Amino acid sequence: MSAVLDIAKITSKGQITIPASVRREMGLGEGDRVLFVLEDDGRITLSGSNLDVLRAAQSAFRGKAEAAGLRDPDDIVELVRAYRREGEQDR
Repeated sequence: MSAVLDIAKITSKGQITIPASVRREMGLGEGDRVLFVLEDDGRITLSGSNLDVLRAAQSAFRGKAEAAGLRDPDDIVELVRAYRREGEQDR
């Protein structure tokens, strides 16, 4: 069952404060990270707790490296170098 816990306002810098009621419900504290996930149905969900965030990130990225042709750490290093070269050319 869905329930609205609170509402937050976006600042001119695009920031929001997670309301205390939501932080309590999610068990969030200072220094914790949150993950925003775009669901298949278009909703965006917010996950809390570092372990939940890690699990959600792992799930979201599963298979993406292989699909991009990244087979080992050397492939990742080369990809980063290529992006850096592109950035230098754009300057």
